[in-house]
Amino acid sequence: MTKQYKDVLSMEPPIEEQKRDYRPLGVSGLGGWLILIQIGLFLTIVMLAVQLIQQIVPIFTTETWELLTSKQSDYYHPLWGPVLIFELVYNVLFLLFSLYTVFAFYSKKAILPRLMIIFYSVSLVVGIIDYLLLLQIPMASELEDGSSMREIVKSVLTCAIWIPYFIKSVRVRNTFVN
Repeated sequence: MTKQYKDVLSMEPPIEEQKRDYRPLGVSGLGGWLILIQIGLFLTIVMLAVQLIQQIVPIFTTETWELLTSKQSDYYHPLWGPVLIFELVYNVLFLLFSLYTVFAFYSKKAILPRLMIIFYSVSLVVGIIDYLLLLQIPMASELEDGSSMREIVKSVLTCAIWIPYFIKSVRVRNTFVN
């Protein structure tokens, strides 16, 4: 054996390169337009909690439920019960979903962009379904002052702005990687 060959055999394997935490190229972090998303998520959680406590839950604990769902009542309509239950279930589930979305947001989970797309899409679809159901109830239809339609338009605009943002944004792609 030649000396060079022995030297090669006796060499230790190369030292592993130190692992470095490579930062993505471009902007990243929870700043920029994501600040508006954070504000929106927290406002959604607060508004859902307030709506549940002040408006929806009291309907199930007072004579209001009986007034709207009893066939002997002047305000009875067969859709009141299903619509009220639908709104209760949706608001509770969406509150839980919003809390999980905030957790994923601050954990910088890779699933966050998909969660936000679901968040905005479900808000729009449920808003339309709820509006169409309420139009079927004469009393609710009479009370409609256009605010529900304004909320649907706002939801459409929100989807049109934020869904493409979560699909195309470099900051989103660089931030939510865990």
